[in-house]
Formats: sequence, structure tokens, C-alpha cells
Amino acid sequence: MKLTTLTSVLLMLAAPAFAQSSDTNSTMETAPSGAATAASSSSDAANDTEMAPATAEFVEKAARSDMFEIQSSQLAAGRTDGATKDFAEQMVNDHQKTTKQLKDLVTSGSIDAELPTAMSQKQQDMLDELRSLDADAFATQYRNQQVNVHEKAVELFDQYGNRGDDEALRQWAAETLPTLRDHLQMARDLPE
Repeated sequence: MKLTTLTSVLLMLAAPAFAQSSDTNSTMETAPSGAATAASSSSDAANDTEMAPATAEFVEKAARSDMFEIQSSQLAAGRTDGATKDFAEQMVNDHQKTTKQLKDLVTSGSIDAELPTAMSQKQQDMLDELRSLDADAFATQYRNQQVNVHEKAVELFDQYGNRGDDEALRQWAAETLPTLRDHLQMARDLPE
């Protein structure tokens, strides 16, 4: 009887914790920016146990992410001002650098992967959506997209930088990660 009661009490106490431990990535995408920061640290801890993407998958996702960053930020640099314009210009410069670095690594011949020539359809749809928006809606949507894509990039580079199977690419991912984390925080700090 005592064992049954003790078990029941423990289950009741543990239930709220299990209910809160659902997918943190979906929380980060839908939570206000302040809550996303808190969820980010729990997401980083969860990433420590996840498998790194295969090298070819990492190269594809990283290259496509850069393509989207560059094209969406070129658009934003021409359609915004102030902090958003400054951020967009920095994204173009920084992501052009990482594109060149990744291309140099892949074309060196030591990495068995191919660089994609276009963004994914989802990224193209996001870019097309930005193009269709008026100035106020554009700035808000650009900010939201930048937060979302940088959260995903941080997760991707963290996973590969810790557990990727190509040493040179793993080192590059780990060295690039702090810049991506800075980009994420800068995106979160943009006016809503």
C-alpha cells in the first residue's frame, strides 16, 4: 500500500516536468523573443546527445542557409533603414565570407560533398513572401525569419562542430558557431 501511494505521488510530481519537456525547437519558433533565449539553452543541452548530420547534408544545409541569408538580407538592405539595414548589410558581408570558406573547403577535394546551386523551395517561398510585403510588414517578417533561420543554423553548426565526421569541416563549423550565435542575438534585438 505504501509503495503504491509513494509511486502515485512521484508520478503526480513528475507529470508537469514531462509535459514541459516537449520539443524545444517548436517552442523557440513560437515563443516571444525573451522566452526563446531561455529555451535556447535547454535546446543546446539537448543537442549534445543528438547525432551530427552527415557531411553532405551539413554542406547542403549550410550552403543553402547562406544563400537565403545573402538574398534576403540584400533585399532588406534596400528596403529598410536604421538598425535593420545595418544588420542586413552585416549579414550579407558575413555570409558571403562563410560561403567562400565553405566553397574553399569543399573544392579542396578532401570533402565528399557537392555545393547546391539554389535555395530550398521553402527558402525560396520565404524570400518571395518578403518581396510581396509592404515596408512595415517587411521589417517585421524579415526579423522573424532571421531569428528562425539563425536558430536553425546555430543548431546545425553546433551539432556538426561537436560531432561531424570530417575534421576540417568540423573545425570550421565550431569556429563559425560563435558568429552565428551573435547573429541570432542581433536578430532577436531588432525592432519588432
